[in-house]
Amino acid sequence: MKNENLDNSIILNLYSKYILTNNHRPPNVFIFCEENEMSETDFYKYYSGFEQLEGDFLVYFMQESIRLISSEESYSQYSPKDRMLSFYFTFFEQLTLNRSLVLYLLDGKKSALPNLKKLWPLRKVYQHFMSGLGITEPLMEINNENSEKIEKFRNKGIEEVFWGHLLATLKFWMEDTSSSFEKTDIFIEKSLDTSFALLEVQPLKKILDLGKFLFKEKFKTN
Repeated sequence: MKNENLDNSIILNLYSKYILTNNHRPPNVFIFCEENEMSETDFYKYYSGFEQLEGDFLVYFMQESIRLISSEESYSQYSPKDRMLSFYFTFFEQLTLNRSLVLYLLDGKKSALPNLKKLWPLRKVYQHFMSGLGITEPLMEINNENSEKIEKFRNKGIEEVFWGHLLATLKFWMEDTSSSFEKTDIFIEKSLDTSFALLEVQPLKKILDLGKFLFKEKFKTN
């Protein structure tokens, strides 16, 4: 009897059970589907193969984390920093609950992130979340013909910094051997404190000045 209530979350759950039990991928999609009473056609409705499926795990954990924090009544009153902290703690709690699976997917035996390709789908979800925090807002104080380009330059820089921070936190968590991964919690709090502090002081102004200079020089030469 085929699985009649199939969706991507069920496939992810079945696949994670297989990985955690066998410590390797199924030999092929056909065998995986046969063992779990689904058709290959139904599998391919959601995933083109195991690599795409594996990349969807972290996306799923992140989307669930965003859904959970967004459902809190007081969430809309949080500052951008508090929203980010809430997201990080919830996301890494999700990862910890599924640590064996995540370490397998990211090859956690190594002290690096060799499977960055699997993290690429996560980037879009994270950037969408970032765009709703109010960190990358229009720069109203800049009023010239290149203001839109400068604004994009500034916002892109902020996105890249925070994406790099997420990857650094993920690597720290993978290597953390402290009880209940308490050092990761400390790392999250202190590093985000620093990141948001930098957004409010001189380093950001210097970056903006550099951006304005570069754009002016570009348009002079053109």
